[in-house]
Amino acid sequence: MTHTLTLARPDDWHLHLRDGAMLKAVLPETARHFARAIVMPNLVPPVVTGADAESYRARIMAALPEGAGFTPLMTLYLTEDTDPDDLAAAHAAGLITAVKLYPAGATTNSASGVSNFENVRPVLERMAEIGCPLCVHGEVTDREIDIFDREAVFIDRILDPIRKSVPGLKVVMEHITTKNAADYVKDNAAGLAATITVQHLMLDRNDMLVGGMRPHYYCLPILKRREHREALLAAATSGDARYFLGTDSAPHPTHAKEAECCAAGCFTAPIALSCLAEVFEAAGALDKLEGFTSLHGPAFYGLPVNDAKITLTKGAPLTFDKSLPAGEHTVTVFDPGMPLHWHVS
Repeated sequence: MTHTLTLARPDDWHLHLRDGAMLKAVLPETARHFARAIVMPNLVPPVVTGADAESYRARIMAALPEGAGFTPLMTLYLTEDTDPDDLAAAHAAGLITAVKLYPAGATTNSASGVSNFENVRPVLERMAEIGCPLCVHGEVTDREIDIFDREAVFIDRILDPIRKSVPGLKVVMEHITTKNAADYVKDNAAGLAATITVQHLMLDRNDMLVGGMRPHYYCLPILKRREHREALLAAATSGDARYFLGTDSAPHPTHAKEAECCAAGCFTAPIALSCLAEVFEAAGALDKLEGFTSLHGPAFYGLPVNDAKITLTKGAPLTFDKSLPAGEHTVTVFDPGMPLHWHVS
């Protein structure tokens, strides 16, 4: 039986760090285990220009614990007013790694997102020319579309037409949640990849809803049926380099989660790797964990694999703080509802 596992230090290809007191509270939890992370731009106001990204990156670096070896990979928030020249200059300078597409109203702080996709075609064409990836929150927001179907409809109605009209565009389907999305990646050629979260590998909608609503399991895209979770697990453990880790760790103050109309997001950063080791071990795929966490993402983004290593050791059940202070508030850590036996060192 394997009791220790050494991996190249992982990266997180989808992360929310927020700002201010929340940034200072949650950043050390990611920096402890991850070398790099694609940082989401959906602040208020959003990160829409190169200057915004430079300023946000400076705030992140200032909040890092002393000696932390962590590099934030910045993104711009795509709007219908995005300046292609500003975007290209920020990418050429190494200031941004990717651009994030939120359909307007799809998730937390997405009101400035895209409503008319024809209006961003020139920006997408410029991104294809310069090799800047597009990270996609893949849901339609039409009220008549059932929330459990919004990812599948997005693929057919928006994503596939975009990829056909701008064929050179590199696209990451972020936090995929359905068999439809996993199959779409598997059936398509190079230039397309997908990230998968911790919670979508561990939970289905029954875990969130049966016996009472569990607000700390509520995220967007929402948890789906068991058959979809099983398809995501098969993709993550397949060894296919088009699937890699994006935790979508998304902290909110506890009072905003435990509310009449609760915020969407799971704060998984402190225990993400322990959760993944548990899941991959249960699937008989510990040998595929390094690819998913440490190798496939750098290959897609054209970055080197991290030289540093981490070791996971299996032992007594992991104990961890259930919440962290964040200024005047707290943020509750994701509870997977099962013992975790893998410790990171």
